[in-house]
Amino acid sequence: MSGKRLKRKKLHRKLFTKNRLVILNEDTFEEIFSLKLNLMNVFVVATIGAIFLILVTTFIIAFTPLREFIPGYSSSKLKRDATELALKSDSLTTALKENEAYIQSIQKVLNGELDYAKFNKDSILASSAEVVPQLKLSASEEELELRKEVEKEEKKRQPATPKGGSKNSK
Repeated sequence: MSGKRLKRKKLHRKLFTKNRLVILNEDTFEEIFSLKLNLMNVFVVATIGAIFLILVTTFIIAFTPLREFIPGYSSSKLKRDATELALKSDSLTTALKENEAYIQSIQKVLNGELDYAKFNKDSILASSAEVVPQLKLSASEEELELRKEVEKEEKKRQPATPKGGSKNSK
């Protein structure tokens, strides 16, 4: 136990012993700069400097175009171009479907499978449009029962009007 205590005291003494850093002119031995330091101060200043340097580097890379040189980051121009191409491909797919439906209907007319009088480009395009299924929006039995229960509870909560106090009575 005393060995650990001696080691701690020795370490404490080394960390907090004042030392002087002196910069001298070699020719004249004139003191140019002098600074009192201890090992703990040097360690703290070096640690804070390293953290500051890491933060500055991180911010420079994160908020400048330098991030494009790091693997995994894509450029903003590339993202913008990809979005535009996705929109164009969607519109081209829709146009392609419409043209295919139009061509198929013309082939039907030329083969005699379709009446000439029924041929209309708008009706062809409408037939090629995707049909959205109709949803059942009516209330189910359970919902209707719940509504009735809620109405009954609301009627119970409303105060009864006094006799003769209604507007319709004369």
